[in-house]
Amino acid sequence: MAEPVSFPIRGMTCASCAARVEKVLNRLDGVSAVVNFATERAQVTLQDPSIPFNTVLDAVKQAGFSVEQSSLDLSVSGMSCASCAARIERVLNRQPGVQAVVNFATEQAHIDYVAGLTDPASLQSSIEKLGFGVAPLKPDMAQTAQDQKAKAWRHDCYQFLLTALLSLPFFFEMLSMFFGHMHGLSGWMQMLLASIVQFYCGRNFYKNAWKSIQSGSANMDVLVVLGTTITYLFSACVVIFSLPQPLYFEASVSIITLVSLGKLMEVYAKNKTSSGLQSLLTLQPRVAHIERDGEVTDQPVGTVRQGDIFVVRPGETVPVDGVVLDGASDVNEAMLTGESLPVLKKTGAQVFGGTLNANGLLRVQATGVGADTVLAHIVKMVEQAQGSKAQVQRLADKVAGVFVPVVLVLAGLTFVIGWAVSGQALWSLVNAVSVLVIACPCSLGLATPTAIMVGTGRGANAGILFRNADALEQAETVKTLIVDKTGTLTEGMPTVSNVLLASGITEDRLLQVAYSLEKESEHPLARAIVEYAQSKHTNAAALGEFLAVPGKGVQANIAGESAWLGSPQFIQSVGFALDERIIMEHENAGKTVIAVASSHAVLGYIALSDRLRGDSAAALKALQKSGINVVMLTGDNARAAARVAEQVGITDFKAGVLPADKASAVEAFRAKGQKVGMVGDGINDAPALAAADVGFAIGAGSAIALETADIVLMNNDLSSVLNAISLSRATLSKIRQNLFFAFIYNALGLPLAAFGLLNPIVAGAAMALSSVSVVSNSLLLKRWMPGVYKNK
Repeated sequence: MAEPVSFPIRGMTCASCAARVEKVLNRLDGVSAVVNFATERAQVTLQDPSIPFNTVLDAVKQAGFSVEQSSLDLSVSGMSCASCAARIERVLNRQPGVQAVVNFATEQAHIDYVAGLTDPASLQSSIEKLGFGVAPLKPDMAQTAQDQKAKAWRHDCYQFLLTALLSLPFFFEMLSMFFGHMHGLSGWMQMLLASIVQFYCGRNFYKNAWKSIQSGSANMDVLVVLGTTITYLFSACVVIFSLPQPLYFEASVSIITLVSLGKLMEVYAKNKTSSGLQSLLTLQPRVAHIERDGEVTDQPVGTVRQGDIFVVRPGETVPVDGVVLDGASDVNEAMLTGESLPVLKKTGAQVFGGTLNANGLLRVQATGVGADTVLAHIVKMVEQAQGSKAQVQRLADKVAGVFVPVVLVLAGLTFVIGWAVSGQALWSLVNAVSVLVIACPCSLGLATPTAIMVGTGRGANAGILFRNADALEQAETVKTLIVDKTGTLTEGMPTVSNVLLASGITEDRLLQVAYSLEKESEHPLARAIVEYAQSKHTNAAALGEFLAVPGKGVQANIAGESAWLGSPQFIQSVGFALDERIIMEHENAGKTVIAVASSHAVLGYIALSDRLRGDSAAALKALQKSGINVVMLTGDNARAAARVAEQVGITDFKAGVLPADKASAVEAFRAKGQKVGMVGDGINDAPALAAADVGFAIGAGSAIALETADIVLMNNDLSSVLNAISLSRATLSKIRQNLFFAFIYNALGLPLAAFGLLNPIVAGAAMALSSVSVVSNSLLLKRWMPGVYKNK
């Protein structure tokens, strides 16, 4: 009997929940389980070791509970092609409770696992046993990784230079034969040079191929090693035994040289695809001017702590996030938001690490350091997006997983059938070698991740952050876009435009009640009322029995009297009669009207206005022109909503939608079979953002909205939504082109090689160029630029 395994379960609210999970697990054949509600853990023993543990995990989920998962990000070295990544992924996913994604392009693995079933050390060991290097991926490893890549690049260049020099005599030999000259090199000299190229310059092909075979699978290196070794050994036998057969040393040498060149170009191109992320990593300066005990000293940025005071001089980059204590200056935030116009920062304003101080001296108190800065969060999001897989990649992964075995079979059939039909063993052998060396699973494996790397990096430079590859993929499918009004179409900073008093009521009396009821609220309308009351030097009174009704209003006791504040409908529902003429007049002007009542009388009304964003109308027109239906949801009154809808050109809108109902409205559109996007900025929008196929969060929004959304727009600009969709369309277009090239290349190349229409040297050159062409095509995404939408 196997040893018991313990793992955490989440979602249990009482002892009966634990009993239910235990009962469900014990129903499984060969499973003995004990569930502890206090520790929120299950201890499971498999009496039959052949039972898959995933059966147990599935049973817990079907019972309505979740198994807590931990995550691990690893840097993986030694992968030579997409088949390597597929093999690692396959081995990891065989383990119980493990969900792994291995990205060949980024050389990273993201693993979700159940603590108790496995641990980071075991997962790393599983990868190492396959013959690959592995190390935990840490935030501070970025520069080290770049240094290591630069060092590896220099080594590869020197290695290729040696290979090319040793190969030159063979290329001259082939050139002279083309012009009808005889061999210039003796067979023994050819064998000497070819041996060095084959077994020294090409030693990494042998190492990688051996590791692949040891793990029970095959990769691209196996194909290269088989093809070149066969031609080398055949030629060596001809020389040693003085056989009357032609030599093919130039084929094996040329293949190794050309494939090495292809790999070198591929690495260079892959490094270029991550340049968008690297440009972000270089934004933060290495030194900060820290003020301590009245003196300013230069300290490494890594030593800055929350609460420290630092100085930013004109022309310098802000080291970490903070709040301005003294000074005023224009700060360029284009590196974070994509907005080129500088932003005026003065006392009380927030500044962000990586932004550029233009002309003034700022004295700042640090509020976010290390991994807690906005720049660090952006880099983390981009890394996660680049390391994730889009759904469109699944097919390519499946093909890459079986590609090499299929090619080996095809090469074998080419030799056997060719020999049987033609009677020429040598000719058939050459064709089989061509089949081996032209096959390239790398182009399939690189088609999607390289485009995603360039796309997400380009998006980060433009202030568009994709949470994962699925978000990038889904954005292009959006046909219905739901937008909130306040903070999305409008600036989100309403101001009091009118205070309308009931007969016999003073403004001070009305404002005191309104101020008292709203002083603790964070709602934009409440903050506007509070600021207006404070500007009138109004004093707040103590509250009792406070009650907030979401989306409607508030009520409380003030000095022994009941008081209410909220929408006209809310005040009417309490039993008060309102002046409909006043309400209608201001709502028709696009204003929001708040009614205030106390005891048995209406005190008056407060009208608030919120200016439209300057780009709203133009951006919405561009969205509609691109085939996207825009719908406005708002909790505001119907007349104010209609006025805003008319101004921005929206014909489909819903007013009076409570926060809790926004998600339901999104689901209603999805139920019609539409791909729905949701744009929002506040806490109230978080459920709707999560319910949508694609959630867009305006960057200045709440932390909850930013965590919930699929795409974060750092620029408070509605046109960024269209830019995100445009970038998604451009990236998916590149992915489809790459996959087409990769499939067509192999679909045409393999038959041509099998029928003897490609010699091994040409096949090797074609294989080397296939991956480079795919990555180069992805790099063309760097030309994508965010659009500019102006009112005309």
